[in-house]
Amino acid sequence: MHMNSAPHLLTEDRPEYERILDDALRHAHERPDLAAVGERLNPVQLRTMAMAATALITAAAATEYEHYVKAREEIRAAAAGPDEEGESDTGPHGARQSGAGVGVVITVLAPVLAGTAAVIFLLIGYILKALDPPPSFARTMVGAGWFFAAAMAAAILVAAVGLLVTALRNGSTSVDAEEHGEEFPEDVARAREAWRHALLERGILPFLRDALADPGAAPAARIPHRSPNRIPKIGYSRPDFTSPDDGPAAAPRPTFTSPDFTSPDFGGPEHEPE
Repeated sequence: MHMNSAPHLLTEDRPEYERILDDALRHAHERPDLAAVGERLNPVQLRTMAMAATALITAAAATEYEHYVKAREEIRAAAAGPDEEGESDTGPHGARQSGAGVGVVITVLAPVLAGTAAVIFLLIGYILKALDPPPSFARTMVGAGWFFAAAMAAAILVAAVGLLVTALRNGSTSVDAEEHGEEFPEDVARAREAWRHALLERGILPFLRDALADPGAAPAARIPHRSPNRIPKIGYSRPDFTSPDDGPAAAPRPTFTSPDFTSPDFGGPEHEPE
């Protein structure tokens, strides 16, 4: 990014721009300079116009936005460094993660295996008990089935407790990370707040005031180094249909006359041709 050119609004920051715009329109009645909202232009029309002029509005806070993006990228780069080093760690942390993985597998498989065994033993045991006379080990099969059913219930309870403990541990870890990394997020938060304030005061609010001042025309922009026509026109104009030109005068058309037919000159014998 260069300081003399307005940075492009990143996709991840576009929802924040929309949120600031919506908040300004929602509280427009609290500002005397925006009291005409709903009379000349309603909030939906103003929002449509502001979204169409996003690049021009955000250019008013280009310096603050560039500083905010730069600070945020530095924080992300610093946070990615320890994570990349931790991936190659084969010490106690790696062993603890491996042990946690085995524990998760056992916690997930134990209820499934116990439940399957309970169903098999109970089904076979009750089928054997239905025989006449029932075999002596039918009661043992039923007892084993109920034992595995109790084991399944216990495994489900243990898995639920494990998930709860894991969630609490992850929550405390994230809180600790925020407490230890307090300095850098504070810088990013200040840069973000400065960008939001500049975007609202120097971009969105002047745009809305200009739009309400003269909704039929494109008012002069108050954003520096930008074209004065920053408010897009809404609507369509009728096409101007004109009749085609007649072109040069047509040349005179040739005229035709019918042939002059005359009868042959016949005379008597005394008028024989020479």
